[in-house]
Parts: sequence; C-alpha cells; structure tokens
Amino acid sequence: MLDFLIELDTNIFLFLNDLHLPFFDYFMKAFTGKLIWVPMYVVILFILYRRYGWKVATVFVLGTVLTVGLADHICASHIRPFVERLRPSNLLNPISSEVHIVDGYRGGSYGFPSCHAANSFALATFLSLLFSAKRFTIFIFAWALLNSYSRLYLGVHYPGDLIIGAIIGSMIACGVYFLSKYVASKISTPQTYHFKKAHGNIAVGGISIVYHLSDLMIFMGCTISVAILIYSVIAWV
Repeated sequence: MLDFLIELDTNIFLFLNDLHLPFFDYFMKAFTGKLIWVPMYVVILFILYRRYGWKVATVFVLGTVLTVGLADHICASHIRPFVERLRPSNLLNPISSEVHIVDGYRGGSYGFPSCHAANSFALATFLSLLFSAKRFTIFIFAWALLNSYSRLYLGVHYPGDLIIGAIIGSMIACGVYFLSKYVASKISTPQTYHFKKAHGNIAVGGISIVYHLSDLMIFMGCTISVAILIYSVIAWV
C-alpha cells in the first residue's frame, strides 16, 4: 500500500511539475519568497494592535509566532530527519533528471513534510479563526495554497509533502489558537474582545467608507501579488 501511494505521489508530481512556462518560472520563484511578504505581516501586526490593544494583541502575536515556529520546527527538525525522503530535485533521487527546476534551485536534502506548506497553512488557519471573516478566510487559504503549490512547481516537493505539511500546520494552529484565546480572555474585558465588530473608515471625496480591518490585509496581499505579476511579466518579456 505504501509503495502504491509513493508511486502515485511521484506520478502526480511529475505530471504537475511538467506543466511549466517561462512566465510562471519567474512568478512562482518570486511568490515563494519570504521577504516579499513582510509588508503583509506588518499589516497583520497593525490590525491586531489596532483592534485589541497591546495586551491582548501581544497574546495573539505570540500565538502566531508560536504556531508558525512549532510547525516549522516539528517538520524540519523532527519529522524530516526521521523519514529522510529525498526531495524530487535532489540529485541523489532517481527522478531528478525528469524534474523541472528554476535557476538551479534544488532546496535541501529532505522534503517530507513541506515546511512551506506547514508554515503557510499554520498562519492561514490561525488567522482565519482569529479574524472570522469570510472574505479574509478565502484570501488567506488561497494564498497558502498557491504558496504551497509553488514548491511543487519549483520541483522541491511532492504533493504528499505539501498535504501532510498543511495538515500538521493546521492542527498546530487550531491548538495554539484556542490556547491563545483562553489566555486573551483572561486579560481582556468584554468591551475589547469582539473582533467581528472591528472596522475602520476612510474619507474619500467627503464620503466615509467603512471597511472591515481584515480587508486591509487582503488589500496588501493582493497588492504584493500584483507586484509579483508585473515583475514576472517584465522579466519574461
């Protein structure tokens, strides 16, 4: 059964990894970067402190850091060394010659499970539970999914690496969220602990526009995505 799953995982990877274009080489490489998303993370901090005040916000910030940190540490330091599954791009892997890679990037030795997927889905799950906003939930999980898929596109992870990483990250996020929520409830007052009512307003031409605070993160994420898209078009052309 395990051999069948590994073979299926490999065949799906080779099929999807073979679907590549020069334009997407630039796009996926940029999208999978860490530093490019820093502005979006800064907006997260702004939203938390704007809504909750420094005490409760600090609890959730620490919860976010703990969630991503645990997901990354468990996958990279405990599961990977134990499983020792070679990345498809690793030159020691028999299928490496069939793998499409970008700019010679092959990643480290082992890739199961994917830390990118674990971290992305850990962040997405934690924030979706915290923000409790439909538009934001759709956006952040779409971001996590594309961020994870970029690793397959670049040839450094199998689909199974991504799926297991996403499950691990999501499970950790749920546990840390409820712990953070419990701690926050102990140091907050009822008047400061209602994120669903969180909103802001901006004046445009004398008209006051009301928006949900989580929309700021959607706007920032979409802005960065458009910037990556424009960069990819310019680089490709």
